[in-house]
Amino acid sequence: MATYRFETLDVFTDVRFGGNPLAVFTDARGLDTAQMQALAAEMNLSETTFILPPEEPGHTARVRIFNRTAEMPFAGHPSLGTAVVLARTRGGAEPVVLGLNAGETRVEMAVDANGQVVGGDVAAPQPLSLGPELDPAAIAACAGLAPNEVPTAAHAPVAASMGNPFVIAEVAAEAISRAAPDLPAFRRAIAPHPAFNGRLSLLIYSRAGDQVRARMFAPLAGTWEDPATGSANAPLAGLLLSLSGEESARFEVTQGVEMGRPSRLRLSARRAPDGIRATVGGACVPMFRGEVSL
Repeated sequence: MATYRFETLDVFTDVRFGGNPLAVFTDARGLDTAQMQALAAEMNLSETTFILPPEEPGHTARVRIFNRTAEMPFAGHPSLGTAVVLARTRGGAEPVVLGLNAGETRVEMAVDANGQVVGGDVAAPQPLSLGPELDPAAIAACAGLAPNEVPTAAHAPVAASMGNPFVIAEVAAEAISRAAPDLPAFRRAIAPHPAFNGRLSLLIYSRAGDQVRARMFAPLAGTWEDPATGSANAPLAGLLLSLSGEESARFEVTQGVEMGRPSRLRLSARRAPDGIRATVGGACVPMFRGEVSL
């Protein structure tokens, strides 16, 4: 029987019991895929990560990310929280480079006045890619809203990814707090899109200048609502930049309010030779430590 240690953090917050909780298994050598998935389901958090030795030169670690039901190629708050754990373990504030299924992911670390690592900025591993547009009425139903509460003047609901695909939809500012996921509507909305492989993770947002309110629902993957979703907000920043014609943009996102876990995410997007790139950053607060024997 082997013992595996883990730590938990609240991510995209600077206060305990806010943000998005994350569990990090700090040395996952010896665990197979089925065990990692079982541990992630047992933790019952949005995601759980598993740190392994690096497989590529220049990488700090190989990291695998699991939600309650499946492995994920990239996710924002797991990348940030895992990088904070690695940085604190090794000491110093040098960048952390993670080898994820979606590719190399660099995290620039942030420190407080005492030199303690308190957060960072995650560079999404891929440039913005846009997929099909979805029926606004179907997406409105997914969020429990009326069709006229999903405006399409800026863009229709659209699949977008920087390493992990989401459907992004703007909603009326007065409607975002009333939104609630409708599981049958999610199933109906995904039916015409076999390329989505049964997955529909929906980020809804409203915007006032550079201030954004967001919520993310993924009930088909077991996450009824997520308090902070870096891998959805990064392509949101990229999408908004693509619509503006500007060279770069910055946004501040508030998410998780309706869940009682308010989160703050800072976004930046820029045009690069290979497309639009984005980063998502914020703070982390360490919470628990524990171990499990298998």
